[in-house]
Amino acid sequence: MAAPELIAIPVSSKARARIPQLGITLAIGWLSVLAAATIAVLLGAGADPLANDYSAINAAPGLQHPFGTDSLGRDILSRSLHGAAASGFVAIMTVVIGGGVGILLGVLAGLVRGVVEAAVGFITDVTIALPSLIIVSTVVTLAGPSIFTIGFIISAFTIPVFARLARAATLSVATENHVVVARTLGASGWRVLTKEVLPSVLPLMIPVLMTTIAGAIVAEGALSFLGFGLRPPEPSWGALIAQGRAELTSAPWLTMFPALMICLTILSVNVLGEHFREARR
Repeated sequence: MAAPELIAIPVSSKARARIPQLGITLAIGWLSVLAAATIAVLLGAGADPLANDYSAINAAPGLQHPFGTDSLGRDILSRSLHGAAASGFVAIMTVVIGGGVGILLGVLAGLVRGVVEAAVGFITDVTIALPSLIIVSTVVTLAGPSIFTIGFIISAFTIPVFARLARAATLSVATENHVVVARTLGASGWRVLTKEVLPSVLPLMIPVLMTTIAGAIVAEGALSFLGFGLRPPEPSWGALIAQGRAELTSAPWLTMFPALMICLTILSVNVLGEHFREARR
């Protein structure tokens, strides 16, 4: 019996473009709404995330409390948005410190080579081999669970990733004509680095930056979920999810809404990262 033929279903170019574009639009829309709402809450709009209301304990979602309240009557929407601010701050710190230092080290290793490349490679290999979760938990326990400590430690463990990828990108860019011509004409190392190499390497790092943002949000949430993040009553997505586990059957909104927010945020960041990755091809 002959094998059945596969029927190819034609898809127009407009349909191909519409599906990814819809995902990108939704991702940008969600991140924009989340950022605007978070800034508004931080400026004093909405309910106080730390204020107890014993007349509305474990209140279901409604007009007064769109995401409901917890066992102390605190507004879950306000607490979730303050948790978004904590995760966003950690993500920004990770990109600025981890990305900035890592990319700089990787570019220097790819340009200078020799001892610098060997030193950066050794430090990178050692750092990647370390048990990051154990070290982060230990440092946070000893230094205290401040948002700056959490952000700095997570940033430190992203430096090797950026360094490796930036070094690989630099090795490729260093052979391009504009870099070779600049070196041949006697341009200084600083000019080659800032004018020729970095402008070509940085766009290649954008997808990695987006992935790092998602990873930093997950890391901060995981630390808070395990009890090594911000201490109650300070709100954090991971802490909110952890606190709602005990009342998952009677008050599922305690866990559902923070979990939904973190899932949509990570999904949106990953969609944008994939878009930048495809745009580079």
